[in-house]
Amino acid sequence: MRTGSFLATDFVVIALSLGQVPARDIVTIGGSAGSISVLEEIIAALPANLEACLIIVVHLAPRDRNVLPEIFANKSRLPVMQALNGDRIQPGRIYTAPPDRHLLIADDHIHLARGPKEGLHRPSINVTFRSVAARYGPRVVGVLLSGMLDDGAAGLWEIGNRGGITIVQNPREAQYPSMPLNALQDAIVNYQLNGSEIGPLIGRIVRGEEAPQTARASGEENVTDAFSGFRCPECDGPLFELRKPGPIEFRCRVGHLMPLKTLLHEGTSNQERRLYQAMLALLEGADLAEFAANRAAEIDREALRGEAAQLRGHAETIRRLIEERGEPTPD
Repeated sequence: MRTGSFLATDFVVIALSLGQVPARDIVTIGGSAGSISVLEEIIAALPANLEACLIIVVHLAPRDRNVLPEIFANKSRLPVMQALNGDRIQPGRIYTAPPDRHLLIADDHIHLARGPKEGLHRPSINVTFRSVAARYGPRVVGVLLSGMLDDGAAGLWEIGNRGGITIVQNPREAQYPSMPLNALQDAIVNYQLNGSEIGPLIGRIVRGEEAPQTARASGEENVTDAFSGFRCPECDGPLFELRKPGPIEFRCRVGHLMPLKTLLHEGTSNQERRLYQAMLALLEGADLAEFAANRAAEIDREALRGEAAQLRGHAETIRRLIEERGEPTPD
């Protein structure tokens, strides 16, 4: 029997058993490629008197200026702003994560951090989803939109597991369906909707007009790790598999975290880079052998030219390996 403090999911189970619905006043939305137009549609559907705060995380290039507040302000009845470190969480406002910073929540305020990337991203949707779920539990509504690879699935699982409501954009509608598909496979999902349906649903949930059955309590999470035998694509350090409920994830010693499909994708890219590095070394070796042959005594010249030809042959073999590699498994 588990002892100690209640989990957030305990409270939602108790509340539902008493016929009570927990307030849903924290809405966090994650998106990547193909998500901006959907976010505009969602924001435009929200009422001016929404009694919830929205936190939006979109993958941005680290040196880009954050134009999302300007884009969304044109559609929104609510004030939209880029989150600043230390901002207090207030209802009726929309906060967007800045480039190159993770957005976390602690003690009802926003904390921005330039910690290790997760899933090759900073900001990472998973980081924000986990943080909000840990702080607010059943008060959270989590939404995951169009994007590539699998950022957001583990964080959405955490929101659902702690009694929050989870929404995923319909993959058939999403411009890039990978993120929604991975969430549907790995997370606890209450709704799968087209973009035009998400905004009105958020309004009904916040007003308490809609209350789906939320997740069951899973008990205490006992997270252990074990060396996976793989290397981190960010720093080349050893990766450890996190043995816990939810989607498969790996973390290295410095803190880079990789969902499985992101690791597979980046592993394929790393293999190609290293093969090209091997090609380059062989071609440089061939050039050096030919350079030496042109300056060597007659007795050594043919041997050096033979060595150069052999090295170029090995380089060509690697080129064919790269070109003939089968198509990667689709998401």
